[in-house]
Formats: sequence, C-alpha cells, structure tokens
Amino acid sequence: MLSLTEENYLKAIYHLSDGGSKSVLTNELAEAMNTKAASVTDMIKKLSAKEVITYEKYYGVNVTTKGKSEALTVIRKHRLWETFLVEKLGFAWDEVHDVAEQLEHINSPRLIEKLDEFLGFPKVDPHGDPIPDQKGKFKLQPQVAIDQLSIGYQGKIAAVKDSDSNLLKYLDKIGAKPGTKIKILGKEEYDDSMEILIDDHRVFISKEVAQNILVVE
Repeated sequence: MLSLTEENYLKAIYHLSDGGSKSVLTNELAEAMNTKAASVTDMIKKLSAKEVITYEKYYGVNVTTKGKSEALTVIRKHRLWETFLVEKLGFAWDEVHDVAEQLEHINSPRLIEKLDEFLGFPKVDPHGDPIPDQKGKFKLQPQVAIDQLSIGYQGKIAAVKDSDSNLLKYLDKIGAKPGTKIKILGKEEYDDSMEILIDDHRVFISKEVAQNILVVE
C-alpha cells in the first residue's frame, strides 16, 4: 500500500519520465513537487524500498514495472473521476482537477470498476487525455500542437496540453474543446498568433494558446 503522498510522487515520476522511457533527475522532481531536495531524497528511499522506482546516482529515478502499474491505476482513477464530475455532476472542465486529485486516492477497485461501467467505459477524459483500462492499457495517438501546422489544416481538437484553469476557461469561452472542428485560417509573422475557425466562428489566438491545442498527427 502506498500513502497519498507516495502516490503523488509516483505519478509525478511517471509523467516526468514519459511513462518510464527516461530517467528523472531529483531536482526535476523537486521542482515538480514544489519541495526541497532533502524531501525528495527521503521519498526516493521509501519508494525504492517498496520496489516501485529505481534510483541511480547522477542518472535519477524511473518507475519499475510495478511502479508503472501503480501510477497508471492512480491516473485511471483521476481521469474517471474528472469525467464523472463533468458529465454527471455538471462541473466545468476547469474545476475538476483539484477535486479529482483528492478522489484518486480512494482505494476501492470495485468502486472504480463500477464508476467506469456507469460512465460507459470512456476512452478519454474531458481534456482529451486517454483513460487507462483495468489492466493499465490505453491507446495513445500521436498528437501535435496546432502552432506546428500549416494554414488550411482542418480537423478536430483531440486534447488540451495544459490543465491550467485560466487556459481552460479561455478555451471554454471560445468553444475550443476536444471533439470540436477546427481550421487554421492564418498566422501572423510578427508574434506567431493565429486566426482559426472553431465550429464556423473566427477566433484569434496567441502562440501560447495555440501550443496547448492538440490534434491527431
């Protein structure tokens, strides 16, 4: 059994390591967790003892097979709860992250399987992030930010890169949500801002916003 704090660290290591594909330096982890290096060192010892991470001096930490499974379980719960809060309780998609951060630590596999069934076994959460299944499997499609695409591109928004609430509120305001049709009408050389068509209405967005709107590559 992992504590709430241990689960949060493990999830952070999983994300920072791109799902276990690279090691994470301790200072990167300290920055992500907004804590001191000494606290990270203590946590690394605890997680290593539970065999959910590996640590190599000068190279950093990474998730083990067991740790990856544990991290995906927490991520699965988080994204299912976000989906429930938006679809069934009427929360806005910019409100759910902090609430789901609390709910993801409920240790009841039966509850989560019932929740998944109740929601109709969704494949993605409200932000377009894939929801791992009971075995930790999920389909990850290559995605690209629209600032990398050419004028004339047409498609649908697949996901949003950043979960910052102010960004999500803005995207909600202009109607830029996963599943929405999008077309690139123009780019400004001066500041890389873009003119896009969102479900038949024109919108001008900054480069920073464009970097956070993802479509299937």
